[in-house]
Amino acid sequence: MSKPFSQACENNKQPILSVLHDAFASVDYVLEIGSGTGQHAVHFAANLPHLIWQPSDQREYLDGIAAWCDDARLENLRRPLELDVCATWPVTRTPAVFSANTVHIMQWPMVEAFFEGLGAVLTEEGVFCLYGPFNFQGRYTSDSNAQFDRFLRERDPGSGIRDIEAIVELAAGAGLVLRADHTMPANNRLLKFVRG
Repeated sequence: MSKPFSQACENNKQPILSVLHDAFASVDYVLEIGSGTGQHAVHFAANLPHLIWQPSDQREYLDGIAAWCDDARLENLRRPLELDVCATWPVTRTPAVFSANTVHIMQWPMVEAFFEGLGAVLTEEGVFCLYGPFNFQGRYTSDSNAQFDRFLRERDPGSGIRDIEAIVELAAGAGLVLRADHTMPANNRLLKFVRG
Protein backbone atom coordinates (compact mmCIF):
# COMPACT_ATOMS: atom_id res chain seq x y z
CA MET A 1 0.00 0.00 0.00
CA SER A 2 1.05 3.61 -0.39
CA LYS A 3 2.20 5.07 2.88
CA PRO A 4 0.12 7.83 4.49
CA PHE A 5 1.90 11.15 4.79
CA SER A 6 1.54 14.19 7.04
CA GLN A 7 3.45 17.37 6.26
CA ALA A 8 2.95 18.48 9.86
CA CYS A 9 4.82 15.36 11.03
CA GLU A 10 7.68 16.17 8.70
CA ASN A 11 7.77 19.73 10.01
CA ASN A 12 7.70 18.91 13.73
CA LYS A 13 9.59 15.62 14.01
CA GLN A 14 13.03 17.16 14.49
CA PRO A 15 12.00 19.78 17.10
CA ILE A 16 10.18 17.04 19.02
CA LEU A 17 13.18 14.71 18.78
CA SER A 18 15.43 17.38 20.26
CA VAL A 19 13.31 17.24 23.44
CA LEU A 20 12.87 13.47 23.48
CA HIS A 21 16.65 12.94 23.36
CA ASP A 22 16.81 14.19 26.94
CA ALA A 23 13.34 13.17 28.14
CA PHE A 24 13.85 9.52 27.15
CA ALA A 25 17.61 9.29 27.72
CA SER A 26 17.28 6.78 30.56
CA VAL A 27 14.40 4.61 29.31
CA ASP A 28 14.61 1.49 27.18
CA TYR A 29 11.03 1.29 25.88
CA VAL A 30 8.45 3.86 24.73
CA LEU A 31 4.78 3.26 23.97
CA GLU A 32 3.53 5.78 21.43
CA ILE A 33 -0.23 6.37 21.59
CA GLY A 34 -1.91 7.67 18.46
CA SER A 35 0.92 7.01 16.01
CA GLY A 36 -1.16 8.33 13.08
CA THR A 37 0.78 7.94 9.85
CA GLY A 38 3.76 6.23 11.48
CA GLN A 39 6.27 8.91 10.44
CA HIS A 40 7.09 9.92 14.00
CA ALA A 41 7.63 6.31 15.06
CA VAL A 42 10.18 5.72 12.29
CA HIS A 43 12.05 8.98 12.87
CA PHE A 44 12.24 8.63 16.63
CA ALA A 45 13.22 4.95 16.58
CA ALA A 46 15.96 5.66 14.05
CA ASN A 47 17.38 8.47 16.17
CA LEU A 48 16.91 6.89 19.61
CA PRO A 49 18.56 3.50 19.00
CA HIS A 50 18.99 2.80 22.74
CA LEU A 51 15.26 2.14 23.17
CA ILE A 52 12.43 0.06 21.73
CA TRP A 53 9.72 2.19 20.08
CA GLN A 54 6.23 0.67 20.16
CA PRO A 55 3.68 2.48 17.96
CA SER A 56 -0.06 2.07 18.52
CA ASP A 57 -3.34 3.49 17.29
CA GLN A 58 -6.92 2.61 16.48
CA ARG A 59 -7.41 -0.22 14.02
CA GLU A 60 -8.08 1.97 10.96
CA TYR A 61 -4.56 3.44 11.12
CA LEU A 62 -2.54 0.26 11.68
CA ASP A 63 -1.91 -0.67 8.04
CA GLY A 64 -0.44 2.75 7.27
CA ILE A 65 1.80 2.68 10.34
CA ALA A 66 2.91 -0.85 9.48
CA ALA A 67 3.86 0.27 5.96
CA TRP A 68 6.24 2.88 7.40
CA CYS A 69 7.64 0.37 9.89
CA ASP A 70 8.16 -2.29 7.24
CA ASP A 71 10.02 0.09 4.94
CA ALA A 72 12.23 1.36 7.76
CA ARG A 73 13.39 -2.14 8.85
CA LEU A 74 14.63 -0.89 12.20
CA GLU A 75 15.46 -3.50 14.83
CA ASN A 76 14.19 -1.29 17.66
CA LEU A 77 10.85 -0.40 15.97
CA ARG A 78 7.96 -2.74 16.73
CA ARG A 79 4.94 -3.35 14.53
CA PRO A 80 1.94 -1.26 15.62
CA LEU A 81 -0.51 -2.45 18.25
CA GLU A 82 -4.22 -1.72 18.24
CA LEU A 83 -4.94 0.57 21.18
CA ASP A 84 -8.23 2.20 22.08
CA VAL A 85 -7.77 4.37 25.16
CA CYS A 86 -11.29 3.47 26.33
CA ALA A 87 -10.65 -0.30 26.17
CA THR A 88 -8.09 -2.64 27.74
CA TRP A 89 -4.62 -1.54 26.71
CA PRO A 90 -2.34 -4.12 25.00
CA VAL A 91 0.68 -2.94 27.03
CA THR A 92 0.44 -3.39 30.79
CA ARG A 93 3.72 -1.74 31.92
CA THR A 94 5.99 0.81 30.27
CA PRO A 95 8.65 3.23 31.51
CA ALA A 96 7.65 5.89 28.99
CA VAL A 97 4.73 7.05 26.84
CA PHE A 98 4.70 9.56 23.97
CA SER A 99 1.68 11.06 22.24
CA ALA A 100 1.38 13.83 19.66
CA ASN A 101 -1.69 15.73 18.51
CA THR A 102 -4.18 13.46 20.22
CA VAL A 103 -5.98 15.10 23.14
CA HIS A 104 -7.52 17.85 21.00
CA ILE A 105 -9.11 15.35 18.60
CA MET A 106 -10.50 13.14 21.39
CA GLN A 107 -13.74 13.86 23.18
CA TRP A 108 -13.18 14.73 26.84
CA PRO A 109 -14.26 11.31 28.24
CA MET A 110 -11.60 9.75 26.00
CA VAL A 111 -8.99 12.17 27.34
CA GLU A 112 -9.98 11.15 30.87
CA ALA A 113 -9.68 7.47 29.90
CA PHE A 114 -6.28 8.19 28.34
CA PHE A 115 -4.93 9.53 31.63
CA GLU A 116 -6.50 6.71 33.63
CA GLY A 117 -4.69 4.29 31.36
CA LEU A 118 -1.43 6.17 31.78
CA GLY A 119 -1.75 5.91 35.53
CA ALA A 120 -2.17 2.17 35.22
CA VAL A 121 0.70 1.38 32.82
CA LEU A 122 3.50 3.81 33.69
CA THR A 123 6.15 2.33 35.94
CA GLU A 124 7.63 4.07 38.96
CA GLU A 125 9.67 7.03 37.71
CA GLY A 126 7.76 6.72 34.41
CA VAL A 127 7.87 9.57 31.87
CA PHE A 128 5.03 10.86 29.68
CA CYS A 129 5.58 13.38 26.88
CA LEU A 130 2.56 15.04 25.26
CA TYR A 131 2.85 17.25 22.17
CA GLY A 132 0.23 19.56 20.71
CA PRO A 133 -1.55 22.91 21.02
CA PHE A 134 -2.84 24.04 24.42
CA ASN A 135 -4.72 26.99 25.86
CA PHE A 136 -3.75 28.79 29.06
CA GLN A 137 -6.63 29.67 31.39
CA GLY A 138 -9.06 29.38 28.50
CA ARG A 139 -7.07 31.72 26.26
CA TYR A 140 -5.64 30.85 22.87
CA THR A 141 -1.91 31.39 22.40
CA SER A 142 -2.34 32.51 18.77
CA ASP A 143 -4.93 33.43 16.15
CA SER A 144 -4.04 30.27 14.23
CA ASN A 145 -4.84 28.12 17.27
CA ALA A 146 -8.20 29.90 17.64
CA GLN A 147 -8.98 29.13 13.99
CA PHE A 148 -7.85 25.54 14.41
CA ASP A 149 -10.06 25.13 17.48
CA ARG A 150 -13.09 26.40 15.54
CA PHE A 151 -12.33 23.88 12.80
CA LEU A 152 -12.07 21.05 15.34
CA ARG A 153 -15.34 21.94 17.07
CA GLU A 154 -17.25 22.30 13.80
CA ARG A 155 -16.12 18.80 12.87
CA ASP A 156 -16.73 17.33 16.34
CA PRO A 157 -18.21 19.50 19.11
CA GLY A 158 -16.63 17.21 21.73
CA SER A 159 -13.10 17.91 20.53
CA GLY A 160 -11.01 21.07 20.75
CA ILE A 161 -7.80 22.55 22.11
CA ARG A 162 -7.53 21.75 25.82
CA ASP A 163 -6.58 24.03 28.67
CA ILE A 164 -3.19 23.08 30.00
CA GLU A 165 -4.54 23.44 33.55
CA ALA A 166 -7.16 20.75 32.90
CA ILE A 167 -4.52 18.41 31.48
CA VAL A 168 -2.24 18.98 34.49
CA GLU A 169 -5.17 18.20 36.79
CA LEU A 170 -5.94 14.94 34.97
CA ALA A 171 -2.25 14.04 35.11
CA ALA A 172 -2.20 14.65 38.87
CA GLY A 173 -5.08 12.23 39.26
CA ALA A 174 -2.94 9.63 37.47
CA GLY A 175 0.02 10.32 39.79
CA LEU A 176 1.91 12.48 37.30
CA VAL A 177 3.58 15.84 37.81
CA LEU A 178 4.41 18.37 35.09
CA ARG A 179 8.20 18.75 35.05
CA ALA A 180 8.79 20.67 31.82
CA ASP A 181 6.80 22.76 29.35
CA HIS A 182 8.70 23.23 26.09
CA THR A 183 7.74 25.89 23.54
CA MET A 184 7.59 24.31 20.09
CA PRO A 185 7.15 25.65 16.54
CA ALA A 186 3.71 26.52 15.14
CA ASN A 187 2.28 27.49 18.54
CA ASN A 188 2.57 24.00 20.01
CA ARG A 189 3.99 22.77 23.34
CA LEU A 190 5.68 19.61 24.51
CA LEU A 191 4.73 18.74 28.08
CA LYS A 192 6.90 16.34 30.08
CA PHE A 193 5.25 14.61 33.02
CA VAL A 194 6.87 12.22 35.50
CA ARG A 195 5.57 10.05 38.29
CA GLY A 196 5.12 12.26 41.34
